[in-house]
Formats: sequence, C-alpha cells, structure tokens
Amino acid sequence: MEQHRQKKRSLKSTTRKGVNDFARYSGIAFQMIAIILVTTWAGIKIDKLAGFHRPVFAIVLSLFGVFAAIYAAIKDFIK
Repeated sequence: MEQHRQKKRSLKSTTRKGVNDFARYSGIAFQMIAIILVTTWAGIKIDKLAGFHRPVFAIVLSLFGVFAAIYAAIKDFIK
C-alpha cells in the first residue's frame, strides 16, 4: 500500500514539474516575441516620423530587439 502512495506522489511531482517547466518556457517565448515586436514597431514609427524612405530604424531596432530577447532568455535560463 505504501509503495502505491509513493508511486502516486512521484507521478504527481513529475507531472507538476512538467507543467511548471512548460509554463516557464512558454512565458520566456512570449517575452521574446513581445520584445521583438515592440522594438520593430518602434523602428517603423520612428522611420515614418523621420520621413525616411528606407526602413533604417526598423532594421536597426528589430536587430536590437532580437539580441535583447536572446539576452533576456539566456538570463532567465540561468536562473
């Protein structure tokens, strides 16, 4: 009887850990997407306000957003 309870506890803790990991990593993914979208949107707006015909700020800020998102993800993974 005791072995059955221990198996049940082990299964619950494994399932709970899997759900927690999924929530953590999907949160990191959404954070990365948000950073990239906001920086790209800001670059497009700045290009429109400045009147540039080429998307200079959109390209620069979107690349910055990618690197910032990777940095944030790595920082979260290390925790």
